[in-house]
Amino acid sequence: MLRTTRTLRSSLIAAAVLTTALTLSACSSTSPAADAPTSDTGESTATSSAANAADVEFAQMMIPHHEQAVQMSEDLLAKLDTDPRVVALATEIKAAQEPEITQLTDWLTAWGADTGGMADMNHGTDGMMSEADMMTLSDASGADADRVFLELMITHHEGAIAMAETHIDEGSNADAQALSAAIVAAQSAEIAVMTDLLAAS
Repeated sequence: MLRTTRTLRSSLIAAAVLTTALTLSACSSTSPAADAPTSDTGESTATSSAANAADVEFAQMMIPHHEQAVQMSEDLLAKLDTDPRVVALATEIKAAQEPEITQLTDWLTAWGADTGGMADMNHGTDGMMSEADMMTLSDASGADADRVFLELMITHHEGAIAMAETHIDEGSNADAQALSAAIVAAQSAEIAVMTDLLAAS
């Protein structure tokens, strides 16, 4: 069962990575700032018109959401005596979400919007962990740390997927919507893997 899930996960993540790569490549040549009209002085006059309110809200909310996932992954990676499969998963999550944070921040800057931060998120909503949850993970060790990480990250991913799906429906910026689709695909695959790991523990 685990081998089958790994195969499915690999396929889905490969598709998500390809989608994201194409998205980021497109951004480098067709970003809102690059296509924006310029003033007589040659300066860009790009405004938030390149994205609607749903695009801006998605980026502002997903940045702190990703930041917390990276923090959770780093907490797990700093521990000893953890399952190598969980370590590999945490490594993949960190590696995937750090560049997405940079991309989202760049978009907000191009759109003339605030980049926000973790303080702007309401913990307990959209899968965000509370301080108590983060402390539980920080204090856990060994197999207990594996279990806590997997349980919390499943909830965290479910929140991200819900946010991304809402953005796909309501956003207008094609590049940002493509990233949302990639998030849904990759994190759905990771949830399947984490669920299997919990069941096998």
